Order: sequence, then structure tokens, then C-alpha cells
Amino acid sequence: MAQPKMAPQAQGLDPRLYCEYARLVRLQAQVESFSLLPHLNSGSALSGRHQSLFRGRGLNFEELRHYQIGDDIRHLDWKVTLRTGKPHIRSYTEEKDRNVIICVDQRSGMFFASTQVMKSVVAAELAAMCGWRVLKDGDRVGFVIAGEKALYQSKPERSQYGFLAQLKRLSQENQRLNVHSLNSDKVSFGQWLTLIKRIKLKQSTFVIISDWRDCEEHHLDHLKQLQQHNDVLAVTISDPLEQALPKDLGKMKWVIGDGRHQLNLDSKTKVDVASASLAEKTDKQRQSLTELMAMKRLPHIELDTSGNHIAQFKKQVGRR
Repeated sequence: MAQPKMAPQAQGLDPRLYCEYARLVRLQAQVESFSLLPHLNSGSALSGRHQSLFRGRGLNFEELRHYQIGDDIRHLDWKVTLRTGKPHIRSYTEEKDRNVIICVDQRSGMFFASTQVMKSVVAAELAAMCGWRVLKDGDRVGFVIAGEKALYQSKPERSQYGFLAQLKRLSQENQRLNVHSLNSDKVSFGQWLTLIKRIKLKQSTFVIISDWRDCEEHHLDHLKQLQQHNDVLAVTISDPLEQALPKDLGKMKWVIGDGRHQLNLDSKTKVDVASASLAEKTDKQRQSLTELMAMKRLPHIELDTSGNHIAQFKKQVGRR
């Protein structure tokens, strides 16, 4: 007799620092309150584009053929009919499902927060929620995970077993991060993007969840090309300290670093210069991603590390 499946057990890790597999599994309960398919309220930021955030199920054009008795005259192609003098019908087939690729950043730069929750935890939880929602809608979900040492890809499939395996991989990559983490040269944003493009899917959805800190202008050009035949949704996770430094930081004589370089912030002038540089970079990044999303009338979703990321995401995507 088959034994009932046991829910994964919590490991007792601090949920602000690390994301446990059991937590990612439990997030399945959160997917009823938001939708990535055509059920958005008219007041949603995403309404008006196919009444949906992403390319949903619909009709795909199959062929142009001669009219036959019984065909729906609403599908007559009048231009071809007038040009040839014979009635022609545009026939369609129903689109059965979608491919959704969730690209989630778990590199060393994501192991940061000045408020409540690490950016890496926010990204992992959002990736799990989106995946559960896609499966709930009967579509195919795949992952491209950028870890500290390597990139991992799984093909889109409509399998809960396969999805759980990817959640386990995601939690493992999340828990590898620590204050001493240093990215391998193999996991730059450019190489991550190259792997995403190598999937070569069309009419698909790519959800990219990252802090986008090392995304450069030429990377955005590649994403614009990807956006032409797919839907690319940018989700930015940022921390307040990455956008502006506290004004009295100079008195604390902080030394900050990225594992390779250090900066001594021991005066107000240095703090002001560093803060202005952060604000300029953040504004430029926000503008570039907003323009990328505007190509398909999608919003640029921005989340923070305050611990309210799930509510923020549901509000910006649109509740059911």
C-alpha cells in the first residue's frame, strides 16, 4: 500500500537569511490570490494587454484555405477573397499551453539586505510562487538559476515532480551564499543571458528576477531582441542602502567592499559622492528596464527587502 507523502520538514534556518525547501513548497498556498492569466481587474496595471500579464491561451493562425460549406464566415479573409475572387478562410488552432521560464538570480550580490530579508530570499520565494501559479494554470515551467559557481537550466515541463526538484536546487543554491561568497567568472550577467537566449523559444514567457546590478546597456539590447518574439518580465529586487546612503554615515567611518575592492567612507564628502553615484545608477537602471517593459505594455516590477515582497508582487501583478 502506498504511503502518504510527507510534507518537507523545516531545517530551522533564519528565514530572513535563507530560504528553505519546505518554505518554497508551502508557497503553493499563496497562488490563489494572484494570476498570470486573463483574470485581471480592470484597474490592474496589467489590464488592457490581451487582458493578461503574459501571452495566454488563445488561437494560433494555422493556414489560409478556400471557404467550405459550414465554415464560420467571421473568419473570411476579405483581402485575399477580393484579390482572388474566391472566398478564403483563415483557420486557427487552439493554443494548448505556454512555456514559462523563470530566471532567478542567486549569485553573491543577492546575499544582501539592510532591512529585513536578503535579496536572495526574496528572489527565491518569488520564483517559487510564479512556478506554482504556472503549474496551477496547467502550463509548462522551466528554470534558469544563476548560482554563485554555476548556471543551471531545466526545460519547461508540466510536472510537479520536476518542479519540486528545481525548488530543491533553488534552495540549495540559496543556502550556499554567505558573507564570503564570491562569484565565479562563469556566472556573469552576460553569460546568464547567453544561456537564456540559447533556449531559443518563441511565444514564451521569461520572468527574470534579479537586482540587475551588473546588467549593462548591451545586455538590454539583447533582451529587446528576446522581447520581440516572447514576453520578458523584469522583476527588480533592491535594498534602500543600494539607492542612497545615510547622511551621517561618515561619522561611523564605514568601509564597504565587494570581495575584491574596498571603499573607506570616512567623511561626509565621500558619502555624498557615493550616494549620488548610487542614485544615478539606480535611476538609469530603472529607466532602461521600464523602457524594455514598455515594448509589450508590461510593468517593471520593483520589490524591496522590507519583508513585504509577496504583497508587493501581488499588488503590482494584479489580484484575482
